[in-house]
Amino acid sequence: MLETILLVVSVLIIAIVLLQSNKASDAGQIITGGNETLFQNMKERGVELFISRLTLILGLIFFGISLALFLM
Repeated sequence: MLETILLVVSVLIIAIVLLQSNKASDAGQIITGGNETLFQNMKERGVELFISRLTLILGLIFFGISLALFLM
């Protein structure tokens, strides 16, 4: 039962991570110095905030189930 839930959570994490905005491309501009807004404090809003929180929640669920399966 837990293995099935872990599999579903894993697939959901993969899908959610693929939906997130690409923040790594902005980090590549550190070398070239082309992005002055890179270190500004930009807040996530709306869908980005929901996806970010959902990723955190699914990650915690994944960790908890994995730990439970390991200790069994």
